[in-house]
Amino acid sequence: MAPPASDPTRPASDPVSDGRVSALESPGLQIPALQISDLHVSVEDHEILRGVSLQVEPGALHALMGPNGSGKSTLANTLLANPAYVVTKGRILLEGEDITTLPTDERARRGLFLGFQHPEEIPGVSVLNFLRQAIAKRKGIDDFSVLEVRLSLIEWTKRLGMDSRFQERYLNEGFSGGEKKRNEVLQMAMMEPDVAVLDETDSGLDIDALRQVAAGIAEVRNARPHMGILAITHYQRLLEHLVPDVVHVLVDGRIVATGGPEISREVEARGFDAFRPREASPREASRREASS
Repeated sequence: MAPPASDPTRPASDPVSDGRVSALESPGLQIPALQISDLHVSVEDHEILRGVSLQVEPGALHALMGPNGSGKSTLANTLLANPAYVVTKGRILLEGEDITTLPTDERARRGLFLGFQHPEEIPGVSVLNFLRQAIAKRKGIDDFSVLEVRLSLIEWTKRLGMDSRFQERYLNEGFSGGEKKRNEVLQMAMMEPDVAVLDETDSGLDIDALRQVAAGIAEVRNARPHMGILAITHYQRLLEHLVPDVVHVLVDGRIVATGGPEISREVEARGFDAFRPREASPREASRREASS
């Protein structure tokens, strides 16, 4: 069976002068929470992403699947604005605003959240203080109330089934793999983003930890129904707990298939090689040439 047909989202056209796409230009169409248009990205002059296009609607859960080396981490790092990843063509729009050239902190302030595959430890900085500083930047309030953050943390640790003393621990120091990923979900809840990009959140988790993390993501979605999510993953198992609205398959720096949840099941059954573009045999090439 031939791989599913690719259906990448076409780039938005005619942005207004401030970099935003006007809803008036597309009457009746909702502006995507996140739009990636014809994105080409290079690392040390080697092109990794070769024209990636997709869009995540407000409230939608999109999954991006791909084998190792397909460009998944490159896309995550590009969305993070890691300077080692150079955008050579294309655009990234958040809520209609072109953020392609914005630094990490400005993207976060505008409502983009990235959950890391390997969260870093920050000794000496408590979860509470880290979140207070992050939320202050997000809201543009220099002296954000510690009490307000503490009360919100108490509420969210309870909702996520976490120990309330978690907030006093140093960020990710001595955390298990499951605790690190649940802490990422806690940060997502507290930061109240418009778009969350989750980079291989299921990586390194056993089945129980995966269920807890997936349940936490679902709880945050319930609290923020308009938040769009792009979940980047290698395996289908996360999607057994979080059913996506749309699945994209990334192979060799290009999206080669887009569809519903059935795409992830096909990946599980057939592997990513089934989605690689198939080169025509010499006989097929001759037949095509003769019929043209």
